Amino acid sequence: MLGISRIVNHKYGLTMSEITLLANAASTLFMVGLIWFVQRVHYPLLSHVDVDQQISVGAEHQRRTGKVVGLPMAIEGVSTLLLLIDRPDQVAWGLPWIGAILLAVSLGSMVFFSVPLHQKMVSQPNAEIGRKLVATNWPRTISWTLRGAVCLAMCAQVMK
Repeated sequence: MLGISRIVNHKYGLTMSEITLLANAASTLFMVGLIWFVQRVHYPLLSHVDVDQQISVGAEHQRRTGKVVGLPMAIEGVSTLLLLIDRPDQVAWGLPWIGAILLAVSLGSMVFFSVPLHQKMVSQPNAEIGRKLVATNWPRTISWTLRGAVCLAMCAQVMK
């Protein structure tokens, strides 16, 4: 990563904290788009899965989702922490903290609501799980959307 930052710094004049901000914004905006797809398309479709198929569909959902979200979530988490330690000078001090709190809400919602419901889908399937996934995913959808706005605000401050 250090080699990449030297190249980017030399060619584009970006600091390491600005590179971190760009990685944070890119990974967050990816997750914003993904969470809206999940909220409006994927979870509503899961509510139509027959109970007798929920175990196989639920297991396959978990396997495939992990492959899609693993890297962006890791980049988002690490870059969020790095911005708390070293934010670009142009960025208001509170914005990285607001972004971190919103990420905590998103991840907390996932850990306490979504993951248990997905586990229930593969262990104790029932007709209500899909509807519960849609209803309990709104805090995650809203917090990630707000987090995307915070990331864009930080990028705008750097671009001034």
